[in-house]
Amino acid sequence: MACTAMSTASCPPSADGGEYRFKLAAFDLQLFNQEKTEEATPKRKEEARKKGQVAKSTEISSAFIILAAFLALKMLGPHIYYEITAYMRMMFANLATADFTISQVYALFLGFSLVFLKVMLPLMLVVLMISLTVNFLQVGFMLSFEPLMPKLERINPIAGFKRLFSLRSLVEAVKSLCKISIIGYFVYRFITRETSLVPQLIGADLTDSLRYSSGLVADLALEIGAVILVLAALDYFYQWWEHNKSLRMSKQEIKEEFKQTEGNPQIKGKIRERQRAMAMRRMMQEVPKATAVITNPTHFAVAIRYDKTMTAPEVVAKGQDFLAERIKQMARENGVAVVENKPLARSLYATVEVGETIPPELYQAVAEVLAYVFRLKRRLS
Repeated sequence: MACTAMSTASCPPSADGGEYRFKLAAFDLQLFNQEKTEEATPKRKEEARKKGQVAKSTEISSAFIILAAFLALKMLGPHIYYEITAYMRMMFANLATADFTISQVYALFLGFSLVFLKVMLPLMLVVLMISLTVNFLQVGFMLSFEPLMPKLERINPIAGFKRLFSLRSLVEAVKSLCKISIIGYFVYRFITRETSLVPQLIGADLTDSLRYSSGLVADLALEIGAVILVLAALDYFYQWWEHNKSLRMSKQEIKEEFKQTEGNPQIKGKIRERQRAMAMRRMMQEVPKATAVITNPTHFAVAIRYDKTMTAPEVVAKGQDFLAERIKQMARENGVAVVENKPLARSLYATVEVGETIPPELYQAVAEVLAYVFRLKRRLS
C-alpha cells in the first residue's frame, strides 16, 4: 500500500515488491517560535523588577556584613572591654553589700541594658548601614510587596517536592558544598598555623589571653570573610546570568508584547488609512474655495488661495497623478481657474505643504499667475 503522508520512517514495501517509499515528518514551525532564545525586553525586565525579581546575591551581603562586623569588633574592642569590665566591677562590688530586693534587681537590669546598648548599638548600626548599602548597590532602590503576597502554590506539597528536586536546588546544593569545602580548608589552615601559639597562653595573664583570643577570632573571621567575598562575587555573576536566562522570551512573546505596547500593526494601518482619507476629504473640500489651480499639466496639481486679508498665498490642496486629475476636475466644476505652469507646479508640490504659505522665492511666479487669473475674471464679468 502506498504511503499518503511524508515521514522519516520508511513505509513497508508494496505488495508487488516495489521500492520503499519514505515520508517526512511534518514539523510545526510555530514550535520554534516558543523557544525562549531572545533577550528580555525593557518592559519585561521592568515587570520582573516590580515583582521583586532581580539579580541579587545574598552571599555578597553576608560577606560584607561579616567583614564589617568583625572589623568593627576589632576597632571597638577596647571600648567594649572597658564597658563590660567596669559594669562587672560595679555589679560585684555592690551585690556584696546591697539587699537583694525588687528595686535592686530593677537597677541591675537597667544597668545591664544600658551597657548592652553602649556595646552593641555601634556594632548594630555598622551592620545595618553595610547591609542597606550593599543591597542598594546590587538592585538600587526597590520597594515591592509582591514576594510577601500569599500564594497557594507555595503550600502545595507537589510543587514543593518539585522545587526540592529541581535543577536549581541541585545547583544550590553543589554551591553550598563547594563553599563549605573551601571555607573549611582555610579554617583548617588557619588553625594549624596558630595552634603552636596556644600553649603559650597557659601561663599568661587573663587580660592578655582574652586580648590574644579575641584578636585570633577576629583574624580568622576576616580571612573567612575575604574568602566568602570572592565566592560571593562569583555567585553574583551566576545569579545575574541565571536571572537573565529566566527572563528570556520567545519570538511570539516579543510579538505579543509589541502588539500590547505599540498596538496591532493591522489596526494601526487601518487607523492611518482612515486618517489619510479624512485628510483627503478635508483637502478636497478646500478646492472650491481656491483662487487658482496650477498644473503640470498631467502629473501635478496645486490649488492656491489668496485674498486681500492674507499676507501671502496659501496652498490649500495638492496632488499627483490621479489626485491631480481629481483636483482639476473639481476646480472646473466649481469655476476655479486652472493655469498650466510646469516649473511652478513642480516647485510648489515639492516645497510647500498643504496649509502653508508659499515661500518668498516663489512670490513673483505666483503673483503672475494670480494677476492673470484676476484679469481673466474681470474680463469674464
